Amino acid sequence: MPELPEVEVTRLSFAPAIQGALVLFASLGKALRWPLGCPATVLAGRRVQGVRRRGKYLLLDLDQGLLLLHLGMSGSLGFTADASAPAGTHYHFDLQTDRGLLRLNDPRRFGAVVWSPGLTANPAAKLLAGLGLEPFDARFDGPHLHAGLSGRRVAVKQALLAGDIVVGAGNIYACEALFLAGIDPRLAAHKLSRPRAARLAAAVR
Repeated sequence: MPELPEVEVTRLSFAPAIQGALVLFASLGKALRWPLGCPATVLAGRRVQGVRRRGKYLLLDLDQGLLLLHLGMSGSLGFTADASAPAGTHYHFDLQTDRGLLRLNDPRRFGAVVWSPGLTANPAAKLLAGLGLEPFDARFDGPHLHAGLSGRRVAVKQALLAGDIVVGAGNIYACEALFLAGIDPRLAAHKLSRPRAARLAAAVR
């Protein structure tokens, strides 16, 4: 599964090129995890305002509504100026703009492209509601992590993976952060002391 840094690198790979682009048409391949939520034709004529990231979701802001894109287990996004690039077996969403083609490739189809009328409206509000702080948010520190882990009897690694305390600490980075902080991943989350929570927060960042 793409981890948070890979999702951010993906965002940076096409965000400058697509900002301000006019959507000419959108098309869907085989069904993904969730339905688009609107007819693909509705996206034609919309203008891309920018591309943000929240956790592992990429938020494609349009002049009306937004698209939430998730890469799932095996997804990847590519942006090319070649509108004639043939779609392969695992291409499931195309967004053709006057700047180029944004295409989602996902062999396992656990990814998602979902339209929402706004960030505070469903389905965006529901999908993003349970996400914790970003690792580089100034509010993410030892006290925040310690408070989030208190009362949880699951292993500290599982608590990190849940994503409701801090986002983006997937399997690889949770393991690395715990190793750097010198913490056994099997330790019950509620047993983590304040000093060790501070070390772990720094290691996650």
